[in-house]
Amino acid sequence: MSQLVSIQSVKRNEVAGGLLYCHSRLNSNTSKLLESASFLYALVELLTDKGLVELGELEEKKREVAARLLESFLDKGMGVAMQEDERDKYTFDETVEIDCASRVHLCKAACCRMSFALSQQDVEEGAIKWDLGRPYLIAQDADGYCRHLDRQTSCCTVRDQRPLPCRGYDCRKDKRVWVDFENRIVNPDLEQLFSANCSQADAG
Repeated sequence: MSQLVSIQSVKRNEVAGGLLYCHSRLNSNTSKLLESASFLYALVELLTDKGLVELGELEEKKREVAARLLESFLDKGMGVAMQEDERDKYTFDETVEIDCASRVHLCKAACCRMSFALSQQDVEEGAIKWDLGRPYLIAQDADGYCRHLDRQTSCCTVRDQRPLPCRGYDCRKDKRVWVDFENRIVNPDLEQLFSANCSQADAG
């Protein structure tokens, strides 16, 4: 019973986070929209007063541009993050293999604290959780770690279904993680980096 209550609490927090995100974005977008509309109407009035623009032509051009923008926005999706690279992750042939087991005590699974957008394949498949407050970013817990990370073993619980960025990420070349990969020298500022990232995510 307690486990069910805990699950319900987590789900409620996720929904609440999603609603807060939507409301904050609505407020922000409304303010920007009002500012842009005021500027635009002022500009149109000035141009028509000076005889530089004919309202009939302007209205026709407005309909043409609106249709073009709507098509573009529908194609890209509004207000969401989604991977542009839509390659099939199961046929991805650039997977990077790192001896994580012998290094995780040093890097503290840094790669599992990185935020990235999922692909349409990930979302439709349903195995990878995404953040309801910031669709469609990989779901992370309050400590910044991926929700799919087993804290006891530091292993991925969805390894076979893991997203393409997880398959292709090469920490050997990431100076945020390793000062010297071969000599196992981790970046001394690693913790501060992720603390800053978590603070920015919470603020967002």
